[in-house]
Amino acid sequence: MNENANPTRPEVDFMDKAFIQQPFAAYERLREEEPVHRFLLPGGQFAWLVSRYEDALKVLQDSRFVTNPPNAGNEEASLPSHQEVISRNLISVGPEDHRRLRRLIQKAFTPRMIEGLRGRIEEISEELLDTIAGKGTRKMDLIEEYAFPLPIIVICEMLGVPLEDQDRFRGWSDVIMEGFNNPELDQASDEVMKAFVDYLQELIAERRKHLQNDLISSLISVEEEGEALTEQELYALVFVLIIAGHETTVNLIGNGVLALLEHPEQKQMLLAQPEFIQSAIEEMLRFNGPAEVSNIRWATEDLELDGKQIRQGDMLFVSLLSANRDSLKFQEPDTFDITRKVNDHIAFGKGVHYCLGAPLARLEGEIAVSALLRRMPDIRLEVEEEQLEWRPGMIIRGVKAFPVTF
Repeated sequence: MNENANPTRPEVDFMDKAFIQQPFAAYERLREEEPVHRFLLPGGQFAWLVSRYEDALKVLQDSRFVTNPPNAGNEEASLPSHQEVISRNLISVGPEDHRRLRRLIQKAFTPRMIEGLRGRIEEISEELLDTIAGKGTRKMDLIEEYAFPLPIIVICEMLGVPLEDQDRFRGWSDVIMEGFNNPELDQASDEVMKAFVDYLQELIAERRKHLQNDLISSLISVEEEGEALTEQELYALVFVLIIAGHETTVNLIGNGVLALLEHPEQKQMLLAQPEFIQSAIEEMLRFNGPAEVSNIRWATEDLELDGKQIRQGDMLFVSLLSANRDSLKFQEPDTFDITRKVNDHIAFGKGVHYCLGAPLARLEGEIAVSALLRRMPDIRLEVEEEQLEWRPGMIIRGVKAFPVTF
């Protein structure tokens, strides 16, 4: 049998509970035995999985691997209108459109604008912790009550979503991301996506009539100053900011706090020396980051990668989680060390598709974790670590619920 036709090994199954709960040993075997590995996707198609750091960099920075599928134009034309609206987003368009979109977005989504959110993010963190403390139970679900609401409030306020609509956005974000992560929930996700797109159309139409001091208004202004952001691209952009941006931060906070609770000596060090928060966030991103794999790449030509023949049109994923535990790149990669000096992780990707929202996610993570430890220094898991249930699927790496006491 041709090696390229081999099915996945049993331990690499993104829908298998044992793998989802603890994938790191399987990834280590892959890095050692078959770092470019052909596996079966949940939907029945084959794809390649890249697990080593150096190979990951090659793929993420090689223009022969693109994020827009072959015949993308034909596929988009056959999509329902609400799916077509969001199909041409920053993550999935071709290189030329991606450069244009990214340039336009960066005019509105500036470092100064992000840093200007610091005070408001601090206020939101304190308000959420006040609400939790006010219940008097000294228990909470860290995801549901803190890590989930914080970034959705931030992104909604930044975009200019009315306060009364933010709960709807929270619900939509959760269902849509679960649909991407778990194919079994795709139909429910599709129905919610339609409602989401309908809402966006109304919101953007209203902003066109009455520009305000928010990101949607800034994006509209950029579009009307001569460079082309189409109506469809506006919808797709807001969609990516809300869905991708929100979920990344939720799981940065959740996985990061879990790493601290798993390593109490590191938690104590951070409590004693809060100035380590920035390097702590980088280590959280490396050690158990919020995204398990990159978005899909397609090969534009036949090529060889680590001895494997990749054919034109083949699908390929980079395991960010695995690459960030590669012993050929990181010293003692399975050790969680918030003082790690050299930490060139790829939790936010690399190359032209490096996550545009990374500075905002980092800022939210720093503020959220710092406030949590300052207010609840005795925080600890309420259940055994083995009882935590990780969300199924390939994309998002995060727990469903995170019961803690404080």
